[in-house]
Amino acid sequence: MSSPTDLSTLNIDDFRYDGRSGRKLSLKKAVTKLDDLYKDSDDYDKLLRELTAQIDELQQMMYAHNRYGLVVIFQAMDAAGKDGTIQHVFSGVNPLGMRVHSYKRPSDKELDHDFMWRNLIDLPERGTIGVFNRSYYEEVLVVRVHPEILTEKQHLPQELTADLDKVWKHRFDDIRNLEAYLFRNGFRVIKFFLNISFQEQGERLLKRIANPAKNWKFDEQDVVERGFWKQYMAAYEEAINETADDNAPWYVIPADDKKNMRLIVARVLANELKKLKLSFPEVNKRQHKTLQQLKEVIEGQNKNKQ
Repeated sequence: MSSPTDLSTLNIDDFRYDGRSGRKLSLKKAVTKLDDLYKDSDDYDKLLRELTAQIDELQQMMYAHNRYGLVVIFQAMDAAGKDGTIQHVFSGVNPLGMRVHSYKRPSDKELDHDFMWRNLIDLPERGTIGVFNRSYYEEVLVVRVHPEILTEKQHLPQELTADLDKVWKHRFDDIRNLEAYLFRNGFRVIKFFLNISFQEQGERLLKRIANPAKNWKFDEQDVVERGFWKQYMAAYEEAINETADDNAPWYVIPADDKKNMRLIVARVLANELKKLKLSFPEVNKRQHKTLQQLKEVIEGQNKNKQ
């Protein structure tokens, strides 16, 4: 894939994995950085404002239409920019139609339920966008890299964890079934993997240490997990290939440049929302007549007030 230099001509299908045509993701070949899609900071701000305005307009229509819902999942290695991307891409969307959920290590209560429970209870209602900062995919990523979590902390019957290969196969089946179920009920699922390079992640972690205002974001475990980079890349690659579907696609976004990443994510979301058959509710003749009568009442009130 060549590096584009113009957001308007960017082929976002280059980043899409949906199970069609047998196309498989290879993270060794996937790019982590593109040429700038913006001329300068002012141009970036302008492009992002335009895209977030489109997303807001389409979300308002989705809210009024009240037939569809959207689940947006962000997965990435630490320091890839999930928080900032969510903040910037959705900053212009009416909070009435937004639900953002961030997930950390499961609590004892969450571990006493099935592996998707905490996400299921946070699924959005119709007309709204639910954003998941991490998700049930952690259960085939972190837990895949550290299977001791499965056997020592997740309270599963021993006979269900005896064959780990079966565990991952069944979890992929469960995830695919859930996302197909959501689609059949009018809820689209869009999944983003923010693909940061090992080198860039290291630079960002060093900046967190160097900047006192960002020290709070630094977690010693991030350094430990860097030692498992190859295992994580293998887990991400298989998870994406196993769960990529036309009705629940993955987008693998180059993440070494945060501004490029945000523009591409916003462009993808606007494009996906445009695919939905959205419309504002039509007003029938009776409702139109009532509105006209109410208009006259309001105008009369304003006139009398003067």
